[in-house]
Amino acid sequence: MDYATLKLIHQSAVALSLTGFFLRGAASLMGAAWVRQRLARTLPHVIDSVLLLSALGLAWTLRLTPGNSPWLLAKLIGLLLYIALGMLALRPSRPRWQRLLAWLAALVTVGWMVSVAVSKSPVGFLAGMAV
Repeated sequence: MDYATLKLIHQSAVALSLTGFFLRGAASLMGAAWVRQRLARTLPHVIDSVLLLSALGLAWTLRLTPGNSPWLLAKLIGLLLYIALGMLALRPSRPRWQRLLAWLAALVTVGWMVSVAVSKSPVGFLAGMAV
């Protein structure tokens, strides 16, 4: 598969994954029942699998490793934080205020990850906050 196609697949999966997380988080906070249905719990795993596989394909194609690309290492660390926050945000047993804070923090984290990917800088949008 050529680079342009792989990048388009990856970017599309990012958009679908983020849109899905935003909608599921908002609906969960509002108490919507559909977030507990099978499709709402399964589809994100399919999309995220495509996202991960396309990311690995891009890294392979470009010969990138976390060791030779600090921005990629930063994204991987951000991904772990995003997953942890997302799990808290979507866990119905947690108090609503905790889920809201985790959801907002996850959205900020993923925004930072996108800024890291676009800028190829491990600090992403945080670079603009330096005094």
